Parts: sequence; C-alpha cells; structure tokens
Amino acid sequence: MTRLSTVRIATRASRLALWQSEHVAALLRAAHPGVEIELLPMTTTGDRITDRALAAIGGKGLFIKELEVAMQEGTADLAVHSMKDVPAGLPDGFALGAILEREDPRDVLVAAAPCSVAELASGARVGTSSLRRRSQLLALRPDLEVLDLRGNVPTRLARLAEGAYDAIVLAAAGLKRLALFDERCTLLEPESFLPAVGQGAIGIEIRAGDKDVAALVGVLHHQPTADCVAAERAMNERLGGSCHAPVAGFAQLGTDLLSLEGLAASVDGADVVRQTARGPAADAAGIGERLADSMLRAGADSILERVNKG
Repeated sequence: MTRLSTVRIATRASRLALWQSEHVAALLRAAHPGVEIELLPMTTTGDRITDRALAAIGGKGLFIKELEVAMQEGTADLAVHSMKDVPAGLPDGFALGAILEREDPRDVLVAAAPCSVAELASGARVGTSSLRRRSQLLALRPDLEVLDLRGNVPTRLARLAEGAYDAIVLAAAGLKRLALFDERCTLLEPESFLPAVGQGAIGIEIRAGDKDVAALVGVLHHQPTADCVAAERAMNERLGGSCHAPVAGFAQLGTDLLSLEGLAASVDGADVVRQTARGPAADAAGIGERLADSMLRAGADSILERVNKG
C-alpha cells in the first residue's frame, strides 16, 4: 500500500518519451489501484537545440535537467528516462528508484532497401547523432560518409525518406516501442556493433530519500536488467564516458555469471580497444570498474585523452 493519492511524472514531450512515460504510468496504475497518475510533459534543452551535435552543446544530460528541476521544485514526483540518456553520476538529491525490464538493446541500420553495414554502397551517407555509432561505423567501413542527424525518431526517419541520407542508425528499442520497426531495418549484432550503455532500458528517477515514491515505483524494478545496467554504467563512469567520448558497453546475464563487453574508440574508428569481463551479478559494479581499468591499461586512456582534447 502507498500513502500517495496523486503522482506526477515529469517526461520529455517527444513521441518516444511519452510512450515510455505512459507505459510506466499504466504499470503503476495496475500495481496501485486508486492512485492518480498524471503526466507532466516538458520540452528540454536537448529537445530544443537540434541543429548541433549533442557533444557540442553539453551532452545527453540536457535531456533530463528540466525534469530534475521539476522534481526539485515539487512540481513532479518522478521522471522517466531512457537509461542511455542518464549521465554516469546523478546530481546530489536524486536516485534511481527502478529500472524496468530491458527491450531489445541493439542498434538498427535503416535504409530504403534493407542491408548490412558491409552491403552499403561505397561512400554511402549514414546519419547518426552518436559518436559511439560514428566510430564503430568507420571502424567497419572507413569509406562511409557519416553525417550528423538530430531530432526525434519520426523526424530522423523522415530525413531518410527525403533522401538526405542513404541510411541512418537508430536504437531498436525506440523503433519497436513506436511500432516503426519494419522491413527497412537491419539489426546490428553486438558481436560487431556494441550498443550504448543502458540502451533499451527505462529508468525511473526520484528524489533521494523519498520513501513513499521509492516504494511506489519499486514494484516495477527488474533486478537482472538493473545488474546489467549497473555493470555498464560503472565501466562508463570509470572510463569518463560521455557524449564526448565514443564508449560502448553491453552486459548479459547468464545462468551463473554476468558478462560485460566494453569498447572505447577514436572518433574516426582507427583506434579501438574492446574487451570482456565476467563475474557474479552481485559484483556488477566491480566488474564494470575492473573492465574499465583493463581497457585503460590497454590503450583506452590515450584514445579518450585525444578525444577529449579534440
């Protein structure tokens, strides 16, 4: 039972963000009959500025700052995020109350005629807003012309349809949640193309110490997903990963062990460090930290130093 009668969810106003927040709202209504769940849609700085790369305007944290202010001021009780947009370290006063079961974490190559990265024409124009995707595309195909692409999922698909790009790279989770995954889409397997840290997982951010909201959202928590995301985020934080650095990480939970694969690369894809670590899920953060340390010793330190300077 909860003592709350009304709960307000701060959310970005994009179609995908609203889908995710409505999904969380539906789950909360089912788990807590009688509690009124309201959505508070907001347009964030990251949504407003779409003519520049994220790395140039401050990174993915710009998608959540206004939502945190709403919670801080008491306008909202919680916020729903794509975990790949949540910075490695949350600001003081905030905590993750729950992480939902993960959707497909993979990336997708979308083109008018479905194809793999290897099958793209020489010099094909590929759109992406992500340095992580750019570096991996160029590592596989140095001849590609990788161009910046910002905006929400429907906007990016529209730009492809207009002919501005020969192909674009998007997250499978967003396409599937919006029922936009179709014959144009080719999944990029983690064996050759690692996803972003936290990709495919929805997180619920709350005010630290808010026991009522923590109890309310705690019923939605999916521990196996949380363990995988914790390993990925610990690796990312130790590497100093951000929108400015091409870092990827993907954890999978087996019968006995959690396996984490990490990647750090130069923006042009010429230098890549990719390693794997395993251990018990109870030590998820430790696995991530140890993998990051191993990657740094293997050359990721110099790669990331060059990226951050450039």
